Amino acid sequence: MAAIMSLRPFARSFGSSLFITACLLSSLPEPMLAQPQDGSGPVAAQQQLPQRDAAMPLVTRMRPLQLNVDVVLVPVTVSDAMNRPVMGLGKENFSLFEDSVEQPIRYFSDEDAPISLGVLLDVSNSMKDKIDVAREAVIEFFKNSNPQDDYFVITFSDDPAVLADSTTSLATVEARMGEAQPAGHTALLDAIYLGLNKMRNARYQRRALLIISDGGDNHSRYSSREIKHMVEESDVQIYAIGIYSAVFKTAEEWNGERLLKSITEASGGHTVSIRNASELPDAASAVSHELRSQYVLGYRTARANDGKFRKIKVTANPPSNAAERLQVHAKSGYKPPAD
Repeated sequence: MAAIMSLRPFARSFGSSLFITACLLSSLPEPMLAQPQDGSGPVAAQQQLPQRDAAMPLVTRMRPLQLNVDVVLVPVTVSDAMNRPVMGLGKENFSLFEDSVEQPIRYFSDEDAPISLGVLLDVSNSMKDKIDVAREAVIEFFKNSNPQDDYFVITFSDDPAVLADSTTSLATVEARMGEAQPAGHTALLDAIYLGLNKMRNARYQRRALLIISDGGDNHSRYSSREIKHMVEESDVQIYAIGIYSAVFKTAEEWNGERLLKSITEASGGHTVSIRNASELPDAASAVSHELRSQYVLGYRTARANDGKFRKIKVTANPPSNAAERLQVHAKSGYKPPAD
C-alpha cells in the first residue's frame, strides 16, 4: 500500500517540560465560502473563487506566511514487502534527517487521532458512466473514518462547489451527491485551491484531501505551478484515486494522471490509478484505513525561514527480532516562505 503524510509546523506543548511558541499567518486568501445559514444546499461556485487576473501570479495575491517555528511534525506510514501497514514500532526504530543532518526526534505518536478530511469529487461530463460507483466510494471513505473526524465534500465540473460540511449527516451527503448530475468541463485545480482554502478553518491539526477524478484539468483559472506552490507551503496531505481507461482517450486524460501524481506527491501523498471504476470503493476504503495507520514524528529546527526547499528523509529499522525490510513513506520536504 502506498502511503501518505503531511508536514505541519505549528505551536503546541509536548508535556510539561517542552513548550513551543509559533506565530502562523495563513498563506491563503481570505475565506470565500459563504455557507448557507440552514446548512443545506451547495454554495454557488462564483461566490467561492475570486475574480482573477490571469497575468497576476498566485503568490503575489497571497498574504505571506509568517512563521516562527521550533517544531516540525512529519506523519509517516511504514509498510512491509506486501504493502501492509506496519504498526507497533517505537521512537527508537526511526531516524529522521533534514538536509542530510540527523535530527533528534522530540515528539512521537502512533495514535489514531481525529483528522479533518475533504473529498473533491469530479462531476464533469466524463463521469457519467462512473458517478454511481464514485458516490459509493465517497460514502465508503467516510464510513471507515474516525467518528470524530471533521469533513466536507466539494464537487467540481466547470466550477467547484461545496456540497456538504461536517454538520451534514452522511445520509444527507449521499442524497446531495445523488442530485449532482455529471456535466461540463473539469476544473480540478480550482477545486484543489478551494479545498486548501477551506482547510484553513479545519478543526484538527491533521488534514487530508481525497480527489476522485477520471481525467485532467481543462477549465481551471489556476495553474498547476500555482497550486503546487500552495501545496508545498500547506499542511494538508493530498491523495487521489484516478480512474483511467487502459488506453488514454484524450490529452487531458493522459496529462491528468501526471498532474495528480505531481500534486499528491508534493504534499507527501500519493495517487492510486485504477482501470475499472468498480474498484473505486475498495480503493477509497484502503486510503481511509491508511490514514489510521500513521506515525507522527516531531523535531526542532532552528533554521530561519529562507524560502528554500528543505529535504526530509525518514528511515525505519525493524525490531531486533524481525529481519523484514521496512518501506517508509513520508513527505520529501517542505518549503517555508521567506521572512
